[in-house]
Parts: sequence; C-alpha cells; structure tokens
Amino acid sequence: MSRIAGAFKNKKAFIAFIAGGDPDIETTEKLIIEMAEAGVDLIEIGVPFSDPVAEGPVIQEADERALLAGCTVVRLFDMIKRVRSKVEIPLLFMSYMNPIFVYGKEKFMQKCAECGLDGVIVPDLPFEEKGELSGVCEKYNIALISLIAPTSGERIETIAKESEGFIYCVSSPGVTGVRDEINTNITEMIERVRSVSDTPCAIGFGISTPEQARIMADISDGVIIGSAIVQIIAEYGRNCIEPVKKYISDIKEVLMLLSI
Repeated sequence: MSRIAGAFKNKKAFIAFIAGGDPDIETTEKLIIEMAEAGVDLIEIGVPFSDPVAEGPVIQEADERALLAGCTVVRLFDMIKRVRSKVEIPLLFMSYMNPIFVYGKEKFMQKCAECGLDGVIVPDLPFEEKGELSGVCEKYNIALISLIAPTSGERIETIAKESEGFIYCVSSPGVTGVRDEINTNITEMIERVRSVSDTPCAIGFGISTPEQARIMADISDGVIIGSAIVQIIAEYGRNCIEPVKKYISDIKEVLMLLSI
C-alpha cells in the first residue's frame, strides 16, 4: 500500500497545506514534523511562486513572505530530505508549472523521489495537457494528483478514470481562501467520481471551521485545509507551531468521530 492510500485507510483523511518557507525554511521544517505528530494524515507543501493564480490573498502573501525569506526549490528539497526520516505520512508538493519547468521537469521529479515526496499537485496544469508531466511522474513513482471542480462538467468522469493517489475536489469556483459558506452541490460531483473510480475524494478550498470540516468529510473521504492554517502562521510567525497544533487537534477531533 502506498503512503497516500494509507492516509485514507479506515478514516477520514485530514490533509493540510502550508506554504513552504513561510515564515522561513526552519519553521516549515519544524511544522511538518509537529503537524504529523498532531494527527495530520497528509501534508501539501506549497512551492512559493510569484504568480500563484489559483490562490487567494492569504496564500499569495505567504508566498511573498517565503520568497523574501530566501526560500527556493533547492532549499525545499533539502528540507524535505531532512524531515522524511522523521515523518511517515505522505508529503506532496503543490507547485505551478513554471517552477517545475525552470528546475527541469525530469530533474524535478527525480529529486522528488530522492527526497521521499509522494506526489505533486499542479493547479495550472489542464487535464488535457497532463501528458507534460504524467510520463516523468510515472517514471519516478510520483503521483500526479488530479483536480476537479464544479466547472469541470462533462470532464469529471474522464478525469476520475485516470486519477491516482486521491482526487482534489475543489469546493467552489474561484481562488483559495476561507469561506463562511460552501454552497456548491459537491455531493453530486463526488457521486459522479465514485460511479467510475475508487480513488479517494478530498474536498478543499474554503474549509476552515470544525463544522465545515465535519460536513465536507461526511460526504467525501477527507478534507483539505490550507488558508486557515496559513492565517495562523501569518499571525504568529515563528511562534506558530503550538497554535497550529491546537487548530489541528480541533479539526482532527471532529474527523475521528466520522472515521469508518
């Protein structure tokens, strides 16, 4: 069983996103270890980028802080390699295409494998162009995570059939960020996925409260929380670890009640 599959085994997965290098690379390293110990089942580490088109202001500002603090892809790889021996849960990169191509897609995926990363999420890679990365990801056993959204329409089943790892189900149109309400008919979207695929579905974009997490996890296989965690990091800076762990504990408590 892969590490990603294990994150969903007999439980509702709690997937957390943090912006790599925010507020600095040393804090990110400590956060990954502490978040895993606090109960997060999978961690997405954002590769900071100057033009993150799918992100709202919270993560955009985190990327800016990380870049100003000197975070680079090379430093992130070095950090992942250090924490991999201390953390057993799956670790993924969320990166836009530009950093991957600048680094070199073959070299990037090879380095992902060497450092113990389990997969990549590339928000600006259209499904129709996934061939740009799918071959090299397969070569190095790096899962290329698919995204579906309410706007995916007739493509949902096609995307689901070719999915691996888990499917990132975008809850709402637009960019990432905390939302007071999530009104999209996500249940229908997930039912369409499940009619053609056994790949786990995790819902992201907008989830911030334990109640939102409970509702979304009840209709899916897990939840993805990013902006709410990044906001805590922004507020507390290098002192963010304990507040983040408290937040994780509150979410995890709710998800454990739904575990199967």
